[in-house]
Amino acid sequence: MAMFQVDAAFLATSYALGDLALSQARLQDDARYPWIVLIPRVAGARELEDLSPADLATLTDEILAAGRAVRALGLQVDKLNVAALGNVTPQLHVHVVGRRVNDSAWPGPVWGHSPAKAYEPEALAGTLAAARAALGL
Repeated sequence: MAMFQVDAAFLATSYALGDLALSQARLQDDARYPWIVLIPRVAGARELEDLSPADLATLTDEILAAGRAVRALGLQVDKLNVAALGNVTPQLHVHVVGRRVNDSAWPGPVWGHSPAKAYEPEALAGTLAAARAALGL
């Protein structure tokens, strides 16, 4: 039986926040946007339809919790974007991104808009702590 592993692309572009009931929560390393990625710990999952009804309900709860956490990271959030794209990284994952009408990608998508702006070490520590606290981790 296959074991769950986080795709290397996430390891290179995000920081682990911790494990929720179903998903590993990660902070995307782009300081311009409050952005959490949820990766269900289900080996081989690529689509939402690969989840059981119970896991899908749990993921929905985790998306709502991640939205609250994104809003708690200190940047203004005018609109919450939630997406499970998987075109580049096929492992099932859900992006929860806080958007502002004056952010650099508005109104378009954040993906592929411009290079990410990495967190400065001090800001990263505070953002990780705030995200973990908001998620109860």
